[in-house]
Amino acid sequence: MSKNVKNILKSVALWIASILLMAAFAVYQRTTGPTYPVRGKVTIKGETVKYKLLRSHDTGIDAPVEIQVPEGITAVYRYKRFKSHDEWTTINLEEKDGKISTVIPQQPPAGKVEYQIALMDGEKSYPLTDEVVIIRFKGSVPDFVLIPHIFFMFFAMVFGIRTSFEAILNRRNTYRLTSLTVVLMFIGGLILGPIVQKYAFDAYWTGWPWGHDLTDNKTIVGFLFWVIAWLVLRKKPDNKTWPIVAMIVMLAVYLIPHSVLGSEIDHTKSSQTPVKTEQKP
Repeated sequence: MSKNVKNILKSVALWIASILLMAAFAVYQRTTGPTYPVRGKVTIKGETVKYKLLRSHDTGIDAPVEIQVPEGITAVYRYKRFKSHDEWTTINLEEKDGKISTVIPQQPPAGKVEYQIALMDGEKSYPLTDEVVIIRFKGSVPDFVLIPHIFFMFFAMVFGIRTSFEAILNRRNTYRLTSLTVVLMFIGGLILGPIVQKYAFDAYWTGWPWGHDLTDNKTIVGFLFWVIAWLVLRKKPDNKTWPIVAMIVMLAVYLIPHSVLGSEIDHTKSSQTPVKTEQKP
C-alpha cells in the first residue's frame, strides 16, 4: 500500500472518529439540560403508566399534558408562574377515554410556569415527580434559521475535534482546519445564534456583559480560544499546543447542558399583581 493511500485512509478514519465524537456530544446535549422533557413511568393497578412532562414550548398556545392511564384513575394538577408571588392553582382531573389531559397556560417568551402532577387511585397518590417541573415558553424559531444554526455549531465541533487530531499527530493541515473551525463557529454561534435568540426570546444576546446566559457565554469563550489558536498558528505554524487547548475548552463548554441559566422573566421584580386563577373542575 502506497504512502498516499495510507494517509488518505488515516485521514478518513480521523474524520469518522471526529463525527462519532460529535454525535456523542449531540446525544448528550439532546438528553440533558432544563428544556428537554421529564420522562418516567409509574405502576398503577398493575399497569405501567409512562409520562412525558414538557419543559419547553412555543408561546402563543397552551402546552398540552396528556397521560395514558388505567380506567378510573384521576389526577391532581397544580401550577403557578415561576418566580412570582402567585398562589398555586389546583385542578382535579378526571380520566376520559383512557387518558388524563390538561394544559399549561401559555406565557410570553422567556416566561416560565412551575407545575406538578400526581395521579390518584382513590386516596392513594402517585406523584410523577418529587420536585416541581418548570416549563419555559419561547418564540417559534423558523427552520431556515434553526437548521443552519445547528448544522454550523455541530460541524464546528467536528472540525475542532479533527483539528486537535491533526495537531496531536503532527500532521500538516492544523492551521487550515483551525481556520475552518473559526469560520464555522463564527457563523453558527455569533451570527445565527443571536438570530435564533432574537426569534425565541426577543433579544440578540443575553450573555456577558448584559446577562448570565451560559449558552451565550460558553459560545463566546469557545470561539475566543479558537481565535487565539488561529492567531498563534499564523505566526508559529509548528505550535500545536493552542489547537489542543481550544479543543479541550470546546469540549468542556459543550458538557454544560444547553439553555442553563437561560432567559427568564422574574415576575417578583415587576409591579404586576399576582395572578389568581380560579380552580377548575
